[in-house]
Amino acid sequence: MKYLSIDKTLFVSNRQKFAKKLKPKSLAVFNSNDILPTNADGTMPFKQNSDLFWLSGVDQEETVLLVFSESSQNSDMLFLKKTNEHIAIWEGEKLSKEKAREITGIKNVYWIDEFNQIFNDLVNKMDNIYLNKNMHSRSTSEVETRDDRFRKKIINKFNHPIIESAPILHNLRSIKDPIELDLMRKACNITEKGLRRILPMIKPGVMEYEIEAELIHEFIKNRSKGFAYQPIIGSGRNSCVLHYIENNKQCEDGDILLMDFGAEYANYASDLTRTVPVNGLFSQRQKDVYNSVLHVMRAATLMLRPGTVFKDYNVEVGKIMESELIKLNLLDKHDIKKQDKKNPLYKKYFMHGTSHFLGLDVHDVGDFNVPMKEGMVFTCEPGIYILKENLGVRLENDILITSKGAEDLMKNIPIEVEEIEDLMCS
Repeated sequence: MKYLSIDKTLFVSNRQKFAKKLKPKSLAVFNSNDILPTNADGTMPFKQNSDLFWLSGVDQEETVLLVFSESSQNSDMLFLKKTNEHIAIWEGEKLSKEKAREITGIKNVYWIDEFNQIFNDLVNKMDNIYLNKNMHSRSTSEVETRDDRFRKKIINKFNHPIIESAPILHNLRSIKDPIELDLMRKACNITEKGLRRILPMIKPGVMEYEIEAELIHEFIKNRSKGFAYQPIIGSGRNSCVLHYIENNKQCEDGDILLMDFGAEYANYASDLTRTVPVNGLFSQRQKDVYNSVLHVMRAATLMLRPGTVFKDYNVEVGKIMESELIKLNLLDKHDIKKQDKKNPLYKKYFMHGTSHFLGLDVHDVGDFNVPMKEGMVFTCEPGIYILKENLGVRLENDILITSKGAEDLMKNIPIEVEEIEDLMCS
């Protein structure tokens, strides 16, 4: 891995927090993600299961973690792919038992081919089995995971009650440990370096993919695997396409350029959006729309504090956005008085949510029905998209909820109109 080693106390603490939520005489099973195939003998880059990583720090395929109720370092078990000289030559060395203990703080480490026998003996001593599953509200995948396949085997072979681990993990993972926050700050700092690198090279005629190339260079140079998600580099009309990822058009003089990207670090995501003028100077209309979005962003950020309820937060952000859209002559205050409150008019120009959880996943797990708590991290990303003007503006920073309110993890990243223009024209 490119990232520096992580203090194992994070993973020991995470397992202890999780174990306390389990019913007595229970065992929880977590499988690593698969290495997914492409074509011929090709494979996709490996991405670890976020729950397994959060609990162990292991960043390797063919891994199984067992966590027991009333957990301790002496009871949890880790099963690893057994390495040999052939694997070491063709793929690189895999984790040894000693290295795995050092990373995870787990004493009981075995090879994966020992799993079935050990697991079968353990199950007979347990009353409940906790299994993992992707229960994210946005999940639409039809691909079976190792956790899915393991679940089928358990259901067919044993009569134990199956309990879901995901709801417990959604609550625990939404509150970030100080070690996690340090990793997320590192990801944000790498993202800042990327933005500062690309701003001076953005000119009329540059290709969107050239900007993407400069970013990935800067990210990998700073120990990141690369982008935390597919980057959006959209100029002109593409700035109004919310999930535009082709990044293959030429940036033209007079266009606006919307860039939504973030570096990952140690599997933790950052998520930034900046919108800049291709020629380095905002037109008056572009500046007006930009400053309206910035106003909404700052007002929304102030609401990200302990006790805020998401439903109320979204309503208030909508009201602020309405006022800005009236100033921009995009909405009429008389029409707003007659609007359907279930389908407010501002959504024509601002059709997505303002915030989402951020962490090991860019759309991290968490319960939107629970009031915001200290230690949660959210994005703040309002936008205004005027398709008939080929003008889309979105701004986004990553915000930590603290006892004193919002802490902007990206406060050092340029965002003011004057800052952007100065860096582009330097």
